[in-house]
Amino acid sequence: MMLQQHLLFVLYSFCGIVIKEAATKNKVKGSQAQFPITQNVTVVEGSTANMTCRVDYNDNTSLQWSNPAQQTLFFGDKKALRDNRIELVRASWKELTISISDVALSDEGQYTCSLFTMPVKTSKAFLTVLGVPAKPEITGLSRPAQEGEDVTLTCTTSGSKPAADIRWFRNDKEVQAGQKEVNATGRSFTVRSSVHLKVDRKDDGAAYTCVVEHVTLGSLPHQVTEVLEVHYPPQVKIVHSVIVPQEGQYFKLECMSKGNPLPEPVMWTKDGGELPDIERMIVEGRDLIITTLNKTDNGTYRCEASNHLGTNRDEFVLYVYAKDFPGTTTDPNALTQHGPDHALIGGVVAVVVFITLCFIIVLGRYLARHKDITRERQEMWFISSRKTLALPIITL
Repeated sequence: MMLQQHLLFVLYSFCGIVIKEAATKNKVKGSQAQFPITQNVTVVEGSTANMTCRVDYNDNTSLQWSNPAQQTLFFGDKKALRDNRIELVRASWKELTISISDVALSDEGQYTCSLFTMPVKTSKAFLTVLGVPAKPEITGLSRPAQEGEDVTLTCTTSGSKPAADIRWFRNDKEVQAGQKEVNATGRSFTVRSSVHLKVDRKDDGAAYTCVVEHVTLGSLPHQVTEVLEVHYPPQVKIVHSVIVPQEGQYFKLECMSKGNPLPEPVMWTKDGGELPDIERMIVEGRDLIITTLNKTDNGTYRCEASNHLGTNRDEFVLYVYAKDFPGTTTDPNALTQHGPDHALIGGVVAVVVFITLCFIIVLGRYLARHKDITRERQEMWFISSRKTLALPIITL
């Protein structure tokens, strides 16, 4: 009987020790795991942010989310702040997740998750809101520019956070811009970039594109294009249809004029006056057509073009050859294709002259060398002869 009581006492003591140690371990474990865990969140303005707070171990202690102004948003599953954008996603003893829709730049800041133990334990999560840049605008060219004028094109975009980058392109080729100007407007930034030009007629119709790049836009940047219009005075050049004009031929002079605004119409004159024969001399747009050439058409023809920036002109001296002029034919196309090729004749003459000169130079060098050899041989013979004459006569 005494032995049984002793065994029961030992058994009870051992069970008590085991239970005490297990409770101690659980207490330590709970003390270490009972700590809220959060993560920083980055979202684009206008989207939805999810804020999550977790604990590995919780002995029925409530979790709470507070905003940067330390206003309670949710205490457990109970909403504390009247804001329709803030909603409960999940609430349990181990997790409290809330969502903030249509996030604004003003929502950015440090949010706090609190675990109401003794003492209260907290964890911070920073909400970063990225501002989307607005569509860019190009200013500085409200009217057509004139050739030689200094023009500054400025591209402006607002609302970006962080500040956006701006690049300039001229007809798809990147150009160097001036210093980027960044100004803070509240929580976002306004960015400006300019290109400075001294325009000429080559810039007429050139497309200048401003491209806005930002982390919120990804591979689809904002862009806007401005096409330059440059006004410049006319340029005039007369092109004739036949190389060797001949009596009886059809003949056309084309007045090629460029300018902005385009000079319309052009004016044709002969020898400083009006065209003398309007029946044979017909003006069609920019062309002067002489239906049948004759000797009376000889003279100086002028085409003149004007716009509000100036006047320019070009002249062509017409000489009409007789039908039997050597090397000509009555076929205007044949004249154009088989007329005297002065360049070819000049080339042949140059080659003949070059070959002749080379022959003369080579012949001269040969004769000079042959003359030197002959003189050298004569001198050697003369010396040899003198030596022979100077030998003494030997008698036996």
